Amino acid sequence: MTDHNSPTSVGIVTPQVAHFDEPLPLSNGGQLDQYQLVYETYGQLNADKSNTVLICHALSGHHHAAGFHSADDKRPGWWDHYIGPKKPIDTNKFHVIALNNLGGCHGSTGPNTINPATGKLWGSDFPVLRVRDWVNSQAKLLDKLGIDKLAAVVGGSLGGMQAMRWTLEYPERVGACVLVASAMKLSSQNIAFNNIARSAISRDPEWHDGHFYHVDSKPRTGLSLARKIAHVTYLSDDVMGERFGRELKRGNFTLGTHNDYEFQVESYLNHQGESFAETFDANTYMLMTRALDYFDLAREYGDDPALAFSHATCPFLVISFSTDWRFSPERSREIVQALLAAGRPVTFADIESSYGHDAFLLPNQRYEALFRGFMDNVAKSLGRNA
Repeated sequence: MTDHNSPTSVGIVTPQVAHFDEPLPLSNGGQLDQYQLVYETYGQLNADKSNTVLICHALSGHHHAAGFHSADDKRPGWWDHYIGPKKPIDTNKFHVIALNNLGGCHGSTGPNTINPATGKLWGSDFPVLRVRDWVNSQAKLLDKLGIDKLAAVVGGSLGGMQAMRWTLEYPERVGACVLVASAMKLSSQNIAFNNIARSAISRDPEWHDGHFYHVDSKPRTGLSLARKIAHVTYLSDDVMGERFGRELKRGNFTLGTHNDYEFQVESYLNHQGESFAETFDANTYMLMTRALDYFDLAREYGDDPALAFSHATCPFLVISFSTDWRFSPERSREIVQALLAAGRPVTFADIESSYGHDAFLLPNQRYEALFRGFMDNVAKSLGRNA
């Protein structure tokens, strides 16, 4: 892990806020009359504003993708392994934008912000969003910054869904696309896991139909359980066995009652759930898992993914991980097959890793080399097109 003084770190960064007063039409037929997006930038924008890479975040992600917010920060941004000087997304070459999506809970307009119509926090009254709504709001941010075209749009998991949508909605604005551990639509098993997680939240007595803010409450138990359910699906059986086995955190098996011992894996999940429940918003979790469920890239194209991708014009890099069963390699292969059928240039690799879905966030030599090689070619193409 790098520190803020490392030559491969973007260093200390400060989030910025973009305010929008013109309405944003939404897929549900409504609109947001005004909104704001919190974002961070790394690297320098070049003279012709052609070197921007947009980072689309996953379910629990946010704008802080790299670097540190202060010299006292113990942990860098969530994708610091891959963003920075001499890293695959090299900030010596690229200007990088990472934002917190609409509906998020880290400063962008969402359920935990004020509804101007009522003067109260939105809560569960915040409008239902689709992935295309995020993409449209991201395009508005680029407009405000005077950036007409992206060098690349990059995303993992739910972020990959946004990146795919970008290539269909704004093909003329995307120079390249990187999709990591993603899918054109969720499997029924994935939808089931999301339903169970939402049920855990909505059945918490402190949920109050999503208006828990108004009674100074929070569905910590339900949100913690939702996170534990999700976290188990992000890890592989192998890595859980390696990390925890059947080791006990406390007690032993001879004490007689089930309350006298706790497995290491139980202690780990309890910590993950409790930490998440303190920092994340339950309404945002509901909103974003629904957006995941609803996403289907080819639905409006007669369920023909090749026809959908025929609207894209850029080269693609698609990466999956061998032990990822939440977004399995087969889902990435379906993307590749559709791209090939549409005649689009695509590079694909299934990376050997024992870390499951979380592998897209972690160091991996082959993953890094492939990612770096593709982005180096993107950087070279900027020079050729200048």
